[in-house]
Amino acid sequence: MSENSSIDLAALLCSRLCHDLLSPVGALSNGLELLATETDPAMRQNCMELLEQSALVSTNKLKFFRLAFGAAGGFGDRVPIEEMRKLIESLVADKGRIELNWSLPQSNLPKPAVKVMLNFAQISVDSLVRGGTLDIGVELRDGATEIVLRASGPRIAFDEVLGLALEGRLDPAELSSRTAPAHMIHLLAQQCGGGLQFARSEDALVLGAVLPEPEGMIG
Repeated sequence: MSENSSIDLAALLCSRLCHDLLSPVGALSNGLELLATETDPAMRQNCMELLEQSALVSTNKLKFFRLAFGAAGGFGDRVPIEEMRKLIESLVADKGRIELNWSLPQSNLPKPAVKVMLNFAQISVDSLVRGGTLDIGVELRDGATEIVLRASGPRIAFDEVLGLALEGRLDPAELSSRTAPAHMIHLLAQQCGGGLQFARSEDALVLGAVLPEPEGMIG
């Protein structure tokens, strides 16, 4: 990837982060304005609840994007599974009407695998516009981390352009803030010597990744 392409990708990822944070941060601003003028105790309590909820959503989103997009300082080469699980649970809680099922025998994962998992989760949750079930599984096999997410529900919203980005078949000049995360994890998988796959039907979306681990990092 050229320097300009890297800068463009970083800008698009920042745009995606800002887009997702605009709503909860805007709710914080609105709540503070109401609190400054409201004198009724019951209404002030409602304002405080709004502020607490918006602050929690904003914090959870920042933690999610810190690990999904960023360098995730504070972690080593491997990230505890429980940390990733909490981030996905908060993502699902913000959407609602989605049942989570887990198969995570490992206690930790390499940071690239965690980034892929979190971005897969974001795509899967966005696809379940009417709710449904999200099954998440990961295992270490033959020196590689294998990841599978299956989103199933009454309606699956998945633009084929996301599939092109996941498989590295989308022209970088056509990337948007919506497709940039998919392109990013394609590049990450490619750097690891692995790859990403997807399959979509009327009522299910399956996302998969195989990410070989460098020698000395298995465990």
